[in-house]
Amino acid sequence: MNDLGDAHLRSWALRFLTLLAADPGDQLAWLGEQAVGTGSVVDEVLLLCRTWEGLVERGVGEQATLRDTRAIGRRLGDYADAPHTGLWADELAAEPVWGDVRSLARQCLLTELGDWRQPLPRADS
Repeated sequence: MNDLGDAHLRSWALRFLTLLAADPGDQLAWLGEQAVGTGSVVDEVLLLCRTWEGLVERGVGEQATLRDTRAIGRRLGDYADAPHTGLWADELAAEPVWGDVRSLARQCLLTELGDWRQPLPRADS
C-alpha cells in the first residue's frame, strides 16, 4: 500500500464527490465560465468510481460506500455510450442522470464522512 498515493487519491475522490453532491446552483457557480464538456465529466466520474473501488479494497474507504459508487457507475454506464457534444453546465438541470448521481454522491459522502455537505473544492484544483 502506498499511503501517500492513497491519501492523495482519497482526497481527490472526496473533492470530486463533493462537487457531484452539491446543489445544481452551487455546481454552476463552481463551473463559472469554464466550458467543461459532459463527455469529459462522465469519463472522470467513471474513473472516480474505479479509483474508489481500489481505495476501499486497500482499506482506505468505507466498504459501505461501494454500493453508492457502483450505482453511480452503473447509472452513468449507459449514459456514457451516448454522444456528448454539450457542456456539463447545460446538462446539469436538464438530464435526470445528474440528479441521480447527486443523490448517490451525497449518500456516499454521508457514509464516508458523516455529512454530505462539504466545502466545494477550489475551481482550479
